[in-house]
Amino acid sequence: MNKEILGVVISVKKQWWLKVNTKPIRMHALDGAVFPHIIKVKYTVNGTEYIKRKWIRAGHPVPEIGSSVRLSYFENNPEKVKLLQ
Repeated sequence: MNKEILGVVISVKKQWWLKVNTKPIRMHALDGAVFPHIIKVKYTVNGTEYIKRKWIRAGHPVPEIGSSVRLSYFENNPEKVKLLQ
């Protein structure tokens, strides 16, 4: 069974080594470049605190540090979490 919980973003890092080009023709190296992000989320289930890293695709909105995000987890295994956007 899936349950939902709110988590707090504690870290946001841009993956500079994985560039996604959005323009077919570029004038310089970073013209039209978009980068994916890795965020760390802290959440608590039944008194146990978990910290997980989640990957955000290039071009998707990235939450700020300290903001709340919705998470979905399995009731019998709260370490497996999915980011809901």
